[in-house]
Amino acid sequence: MNTSDRNIGDVLIVGGGISGIQAALDLANSGFRVFLVDKSPALGGKMSQLDKTFPTNDCSMCIESPKFIECARNPNIEIITYTEVERVDGEAGDFRVTLTKKPRYISEEKCTGCNICVDYCPVKIPDPFNQNLSENKAVHIYFSQAVPLVTYVDPETCLYLKEGKCQICVGACKTKAIDLHQKPETMVVEVGAIILSPGYETFNPKLRGDFGYGKMQNVVTSLDFERILCATGPYEGEILRPSDKKHPHKIAWIQCVGSRQVNEGGNNYCSAVCCAYSQKQVILAKDHDADLQATIFHNDIRAYGKDFERFHQRAEKLSDVRFIRSYVTVGREIESTKNVTIRYSTLDDGVKEEEFDMVVLSVGLNPPKDVEALAQKIGIELTSQRFCKNNPYNPIETSRKGIFVSGAFQGPLDIPESVVTASGAGALCGQLLSYRRGRLERERVYPPEKDVSQEELKIGVVVCYCGANIGRVVNIPEVIEYAATLPNVAWAGENLFACSTENAKQISDAIVEKGLNRVVLAACTPRTHEPLFRDTCREAGLNQYFFEFANIREHCSWVHSREKESATQKAKEIVRMSVARAAHLEPLQEFQLPVDHTGLVVGGGVAGMTAALNMAEQGFEVYLIEKDDDLGGMARRLHYTLEGMDVQSFLADLVKKVYRHPRVHVWTDANITDVSGYVGNFVTTVASQGRNREVKHGVAVIATGAQEYKPTEYLYGQSDRVLTQLELEGEIVNQSEKVTGAQSVVMIQCVGCRQADRNYCSRVCCSQAIKNAHKLKEINPEMEIQIIFRDMRTYGLKETYYREASEKNVKFIRYEADTKPVVEAAGDGFKVTVPDPVLGQMMELEADLVVLAAAVIPAESSQDAGKFFKVSNNPDGFFQEAHVKLRPVDFAADGVFLCGTAHYPKHLSETISQAYGAAGRAVGILSRETVTASGAVCDVTESDCVSCGACITACKYGAISFVDTPQGKKARVEPILCKGDGLCNAKCPTGAIYLKHYTDDEIFAQIDAAFPEH
Repeated sequence: MNTSDRNIGDVLIVGGGISGIQAALDLANSGFRVFLVDKSPALGGKMSQLDKTFPTNDCSMCIESPKFIECARNPNIEIITYTEVERVDGEAGDFRVTLTKKPRYISEEKCTGCNICVDYCPVKIPDPFNQNLSENKAVHIYFSQAVPLVTYVDPETCLYLKEGKCQICVGACKTKAIDLHQKPETMVVEVGAIILSPGYETFNPKLRGDFGYGKMQNVVTSLDFERILCATGPYEGEILRPSDKKHPHKIAWIQCVGSRQVNEGGNNYCSAVCCAYSQKQVILAKDHDADLQATIFHNDIRAYGKDFERFHQRAEKLSDVRFIRSYVTVGREIESTKNVTIRYSTLDDGVKEEEFDMVVLSVGLNPPKDVEALAQKIGIELTSQRFCKNNPYNPIETSRKGIFVSGAFQGPLDIPESVVTASGAGALCGQLLSYRRGRLERERVYPPEKDVSQEELKIGVVVCYCGANIGRVVNIPEVIEYAATLPNVAWAGENLFACSTENAKQISDAIVEKGLNRVVLAACTPRTHEPLFRDTCREAGLNQYFFEFANIREHCSWVHSREKESATQKAKEIVRMSVARAAHLEPLQEFQLPVDHTGLVVGGGVAGMTAALNMAEQGFEVYLIEKDDDLGGMARRLHYTLEGMDVQSFLADLVKKVYRHPRVHVWTDANITDVSGYVGNFVTTVASQGRNREVKHGVAVIATGAQEYKPTEYLYGQSDRVLTQLELEGEIVNQSEKVTGAQSVVMIQCVGCRQADRNYCSRVCCSQAIKNAHKLKEINPEMEIQIIFRDMRTYGLKETYYREASEKNVKFIRYEADTKPVVEAAGDGFKVTVPDPVLGQMMELEADLVVLAAAVIPAESSQDAGKFFKVSNNPDGFFQEAHVKLRPVDFAADGVFLCGTAHYPKHLSETISQAYGAAGRAVGILSRETVTASGAVCDVTESDCVSCGACITACKYGAISFVDTPQGKKARVEPILCKGDGLCNAKCPTGAIYLKHYTDDEIFAQIDAAFPEH
């Protein structure tokens, strides 16, 4: 294929999972043209196979589907599926990438996704998307919500492609879309940068055969179990055993399958996500069957992430759920029942054998398939564990300039970290290609909005099956039949997945063809999907506020899953109420406000400096304010990382770059005294070095950091030989006599956290202890080092350093929360007493030094920044992101972003990644000329306002203020700040303030419809 304009873009993204999709959207929304390439027949990656995410309990496809459609609709993103990279030539800023598009044997332009070819195909095959637990056909759509929603033919099983027999599908296809003679297509794209996000594979326990997988029918992997849980899975969301399709009542989960192993065929790293997803699966399984007995066999519970500790406690407190700390072996399959036995050890009763109906293997994460070939084609280096080798000072940079990495190709990562690194990779592409921003950008064009003010009401109702999420509980045809009888309803129809690209288009087509002027969608949650369907109305030329969402999943099928008739009746009532409200909807207009192209960063640590420098390198003025008299934050106390990074050298170089950059304006000894305005137009007053300064800016990044807890336990403060890990690090660097002369060191973990008043894991402490233990062993290999811990949380690739410490004779002693160690002075040293659970008796340890892994706690300055920018904190005092999975660096307040340890404790590499992520999201606003304000905001009828100020007190966003009018002082709403929560409405004694799109007429119509007999 000859190179044409179609093949010239700014960035090529390899991998269409959640990370690749996020990077594509961030780049496209900040002025770049993107090619999004995936080797699978559709976007989605492994996340599309998951049931729900934790701790939010969001449906995984509810998170991904709107992003799929947003990608498909964005004129600056070209989706190229079923395609692999063949070679990469050129250099940063000017890459020439050769791609091979595999034959689908289907014309994407002609295929409508009708599935008639699937119905006629005679060849049944195991469905790879459902983990081979159900059947599909040789020609099929990858999965129900696939983008593109186009079939493909499996060349390994198609009778014609294998043996030259059978062309039934060709004759059945009405659009003549099937071409069984299609050949691979070579295409060349020219781009300035490349992002690698090819995702991961799951460990295949069948290869080793030591857990019975593939031999015992009721031994499944965790990914198999995800499909079993899922409403679109092989059993439509019912938990059934593969052997006999019966409900299991006793299930075991086995952790670390393929991970944390040194034996052949296993991985020596921790896969980071398995502990959390297993607990999620237990909770979901218990939701399906409250009487289910669940057992998790584990080594350490690695609940290291934000809210992970509480999530673990939630699972632990469920009835009939056991956590057993033991390595296990799968014994035998009982012939008569197909149950499976597991042998495990206990401290009290020795080795036991127990029978389970079903066993779930919590498999770890492997690098992508054929990763060596991929690395060779792209010209990058891999680590010894076959993940992408990156720059230790910038984990998003690969070994080849201009090529960046995001997601689990860096190493095992959870969804929030994958999304963060995606935005970070976008920020680095923006930095490299800032001179090209907007050159290839295409504007999205909507049809003219239709004036329906003089038309009679014609309401359309669409009822979504949501796969089996709704369809297996609610009688959808009955609801549709009922909806068609409601007043003003002109048409009612069904949809398998309204949030798929094709089905969303069907809705917009129906609006046009049937002349609808109001739309009610009975489906899932407006929380994630309402913007998508409002946009669907706009595509049909209908005002987006003529759309009404009836949530019959969260409010009906999920909470009444065992009451199908009642659930159907409730769904009808919800639809009736929504139709009544829709009749009163009014057209509202969004409006555009100009953007000040200046950024403000609050906090001058590594996170703040990294974010500020990136925004400046992308061409924007940035003001960096720091409360201390110098930059650096907590990093000034760090000297080396577990991986060997020289922190002080890195920090000095970063500070130098910040001070020397002409677009970065640094104010130290600075404190915020006032913030006003809104996204695109903030005004912040800063007291710095004895005078007040005012900054006008479009966005703000909060990077106020964290601080070390000062212990009150274990004789800290009473002896200079009781240190925190940070203090020990300083003593090691200074080669103090108390360290070089020490013969024995005891380290105590979880000091000040994982307890009632700080119910979280500080994430970094275990690695900090391992890091300093290695340094101490370098000083004196004979030094006795003992680490007293609860769970060693050296997650991800840090696991290897944990093992190496053990090999250096660092000893590890476990303690429980209710039996903490006791430290007593003993001469010049200490006596540390701790119960040993294995020996069943108290141990007395002698120590020259006692080192405490002190908790990481929120910085005091964070409270002030949060108050001024009207952003919230979580129960632990760290800042609360807008959505833990979808928007991990955004606040609920528009235009304000978050990074670093102000968000939650994290390692330096994670801090750097999140700083780039926040910068990337911030530039998405700074690169625009305007921002859009919602039409669904409050307004005031000034003649009814009595100036009592009740509304001002109620508003948490500072959107309401008094203004002087000819009628006196009156309340007025700043629309861009208003979030439409309606609190002010409830407080107003005269009803002067009202919420557009939720007016009294609309709400009262819903209430009246709820009780039609009255």
